[in-house]
Parts: sequence; C-alpha cells; structure tokens
Amino acid sequence: MKSYTAITYLLSVGVVATAFQPSTVSRQVLRPVKTQAYKQSSTSLLSSAAADEDVATIQILMSDTGGGHRASANALRDAFNVLHETEPDRFPLKIHCDIVDIYTDYGPFFPYNQYVALYKIMAEYSFLWKWFYEFGSTPLGLWLNENALELSCFEPFQDCLTRNPFDSSKNDKRADMVVSVHPLCQDLPLKILSSLDSNGASRSEGRVTPFVTVVTDLGGAHPTWFNEGVDKCFVPSDVLKKAAMDRQVKENQIVQYGLPIRRGFWRFGADYTGSPEEQDEATEMEGVHHKPTIRESLGLKD
Repeated sequence: MKSYTAITYLLSVGVVATAFQPSTVSRQVLRPVKTQAYKQSSTSLLSSAAADEDVATIQILMSDTGGGHRASANALRDAFNVLHETEPDRFPLKIHCDIVDIYTDYGPFFPYNQYVALYKIMAEYSFLWKWFYEFGSTPLGLWLNENALELSCFEPFQDCLTRNPFDSSKNDKRADMVVSVHPLCQDLPLKILSSLDSNGASRSEGRVTPFVTVVTDLGGAHPTWFNEGVDKCFVPSDVLKKAAMDRQVKENQIVQYGLPIRRGFWRFGADYTGSPEEQDEATEMEGVHHKPTIRESLGLKD
C-alpha cells in the first residue's frame, strides 16, 4: 500500500527531469492506495489490462488553454515512465498516467466547455485577457469563480475524478493520485476529492487521495494556481514560491524544482543504466546538443 510520503517522493524525483539522474531521496515503494474511501472499487483496483501486475495510476488535470499545460502533462507522464524503465529496483511498479482536459471533456455547458476557444479569442485581443486576468485575481473575482465552478461543475467534474484511468468510459476505479498542471484545477477538484474520500460527509475535510500542483508558469502566476489544501506545490522560481506563500501555502508544502521539460531535452535517454559519468556523450538526448544555441539565442553566457 503506498503512502502519501511515497507518492510525493515519487513526484519529487520524477516530476521535472532537467537531467535524468538517480535521486538521493530515501527509497520507498509506490503502491496503489487501498483505503476506506475506495469502497466502490476495493475489489479490483486494477483494470483488466493490468490485472496480472500492480500498476500505480495518476490522473493529470489540465486544459488546452495554450500549449504549455499539455506539454507539461506529457513531460510528467514520460518522466514517470522512465522511472520504472531505468530503476526497476527502486520503482518496481509501472506508472500509468491518465491525462485529461477536464474543461473540454467534462465542462457541462458554455463557457466551461469552450475554454480553449475563448482562450484563443482573448489571446488575440489582449485587452480582454488583461481584464479577465486582473479581475479574476481580485477577491471578488476569485470568489465568483470558485462558487460558480462549484455550483455548475461539481457533478460533471466528479465524473472526471472517478473515471477509470485505463478506460474513461467507466467510473469503477479511481486514480491513486491527482496532479494539476492548470491554474483552474485546484479548488474544485480538492473539494470533490474530499467529498469522495469522506463518502459525501464533507467537501472541505477527509481527503486522503494525494493531490499535487505543478505550476507551469515561470515569472508570474495567477492566484488560482495556489491552494493551501494541496499536499505539495511544485514551483519553478523564487518569485512563485513567494506567491504561493502569499496564498497561505506553507513552506513545507512547496517544492522549488524547475519546469517540466519534454523528453527530447533530457540529458539521458530511457536506456540509461549506469551513472551519468559512465554515459558516452554520443548517447545523450538531442536536447543537450541544442544547449549552446539556445543559450546564445537568449543572450546567456556560461
């Protein structure tokens, strides 16, 4: 049975592989969660596709409002895959990720199911973006967004969070862990998980399903990124660490770890078996060879 410590350990090792290397964090095994909150699926936590072996499952919540959220979700999925491939003694379980655009796929009506189209319009007319962003950052805007989402989307988003990670047409098995890579995927999913884990007794207490936010913005972030109820909040910079703390996220909940990057820019590929020093330079991933060009184009010097 995996614990909160084990799952956050896994994320801290694999979430942002700037160069894939072994971690010095204590070794713990990731196991599928089996708690009272999972009564509806306790008899068969794994799908038929994985019935003969344990598989840890992670649901990654995002929305295609810009390219960065799905790219980050894909980078996380690939990192989790590599952990099992390259270090089976430390990570004996395969890790299956279910990436879902929760607004497009589960938004009940306009505007929630049209966020992607609306984003493109606001990106074209920057004054609209500026107004919505700034108003949405005010106490009134945050309150309106939180309450409108809960009133309109609680039940459809609950369908998302209870969907089978291996078969989205079924709601008989839940993911072992939830990761958000989008600013509008904190407040309501946390309430839904509390409700599910407490058998409907509370929307604010009783959550046992691990929930982690991975902030994909670098120099500035909307307040909705940060919720004090998360287990861990991964941020890429000092500025966003402060922003998280300003939103009452405690320092021990925050991990400053960079941004997720796609597999092509990792230092070592999935066939890495030895220490970094033992790797021939020719076997390094293509992204490393672009490093001088990227730094030069940005006007950076070593």
